[in-house]
Amino acid sequence: MENSQFLSRCSADTIRFAAQSLSDGNLVAFPTETVYGLGADATNAEAVARIYKAKGRPADHPLIVHIHSMQAIEPWVSEVPAYAISLARDFWPGPMTLIMKRSDLAKDFITGGQDSVGVRVPNHPIALALLQASYNLGVMGVAAPSANRFGNVSPTTVEAVQIELASFLHESDQILDGGQSTIGLESTIVDCTSAFPKILRPGAVTIEMIQASTGFVDLEDGEVSTPRVSGALEKHYAPQARVILDQIPIGGQGYLATSNFVTPEGVTRLASPKNNKEFARDLYIALRKADELGLTSVVIQQPIGDGIAIAIRDRVLRASNGR
Repeated sequence: MENSQFLSRCSADTIRFAAQSLSDGNLVAFPTETVYGLGADATNAEAVARIYKAKGRPADHPLIVHIHSMQAIEPWVSEVPAYAISLARDFWPGPMTLIMKRSDLAKDFITGGQDSVGVRVPNHPIALALLQASYNLGVMGVAAPSANRFGNVSPTTVEAVQIELASFLHESDQILDGGQSTIGLESTIVDCTSAFPKILRPGAVTIEMIQASTGFVDLEDGEVSTPRVSGALEKHYAPQARVILDQIPIGGQGYLATSNFVTPEGVTRLASPKNNKEFARDLYIALRKADELGLTSVVIQQPIGDGIAIAIRDRVLRASNGR
């Protein structure tokens, strides 16, 4: 299939058509501020099954339900703790997923058979317009993992989505082009099924921000039993090239480090972010560039500090473990 058959520019008419396509049971890849997602009507078992097939994703891995507003959360959850309301008010729309006790609307094919469901309101105009338009057609939420093959580097551009999934989509499916994702890392996932919040995946909504919003200081309780969530496997976010952490690169290797690090002779510089925010935005593009150039290994100098640097270190550690 030619990519142009389903690659769409995001006019108002395109959004309406994409919403109708979701309502009809098709897949739509769309941009968010974190990464691009591959969406389906979250109540349509057959459509959701096509997400798993297109991605090659294990069936017991839960999906995140994307909704257009905080008010649209009610049909999906059975319990909403007060601190979860505070988080939603402070950080939605935004790069944060809340895990809560599921309602009857959230079926096993969304939750991976768990009694909880992840919900997010993304902060991207195209995503929000698509979610609102599909909601108006009766789509209560859109299940949308990252729009890539399972375990691979998440896509932050429409070109990356095409590379990953073009051959796995039907002519009735669509890819919406919203430019490069501004954050570049997947959402923070917060478990809200207990008496206090627990961070299950770090992201741009940081520990400090969650502490300030909720008043809880200790966000770890040592419990072994927590909900399974996206992106929590030991091996994930990995390019074909081997990822090596915190070494001096040698000739023939790729290199990703902040701009204050010098590039040794014979080393391919993949990106030179000036700060941690740029590092997060550039990370996945740099890893994809390494594969495009045919590099066999990439050295990443991990950023230090708190905030989004914690999320960056989480992703590159998993990438260093391979696919």
